[in-house]
Amino acid sequence: MREQEKLKIFDSNRNQMGVASRSDVHRHGYWHETFHCWFISNDQGIDYIYLQLRSKNKKDYPELLDITSAGHLLADETVKDGVREIKEEIGIDVEFEELVGLGVNDYRGVKENFIDNEYANVFLYKSDHSFDDFTLQAEEVSGIVRAKFKDFADLWLGTKDEIEISGFEINNSGKKVLLKKKVNRDKFVPHQVSFYKEVIHKIYKKIR
Repeated sequence: MREQEKLKIFDSNRNQMGVASRSDVHRHGYWHETFHCWFISNDQGIDYIYLQLRSKNKKDYPELLDITSAGHLLADETVKDGVREIKEEIGIDVEFEELVGLGVNDYRGVKENFIDNEYANVFLYKSDHSFDDFTLQAEEVSGIVRAKFKDFADLWLGTKDEIEISGFEINNSGKKVLLKKKVNRDKFVPHQVSFYKEVIHKIYKKIR
């Protein structure tokens, strides 16, 4: 059961303190390690960023747009092992060596009975995959979309109120259907704005 998965826990100076269950980690707000991977592509000279649509069955933030692929690192895993999340969630085989490191972000999120203190190991993947290449883990992800990276940046830097996304989602019958619409910040997982801004600035440095 996912809530009983064991995670390494750390103090605020990134010293490992031991191991705790996933449920205890979020109940007590222990610092722990996660893996984030943002997909980008360049299509006819335009940079795009890819986002997952979280499954409606997710306990946390269902049906909101999020990092292309992300997850917790288990107690027996290294950061390199985090690439398994990409294959599991969205069906794309990626070698760790193909990823571009964006550093470690201290990430904090708090809601009722849930304290999320993450050391997020953040990576960039320059993708040439088509939407047909994605195979989604139904209980985790219900769609993949992309937005122009400049639009995504403008949304989180405060110069646009909404942006267009396009891609696909899996309907109730399990079929891929095209998805194209305009969204505002409310349609994204409510990570801190500073988190989005930091990621945007780091990605800009890698694609310029």
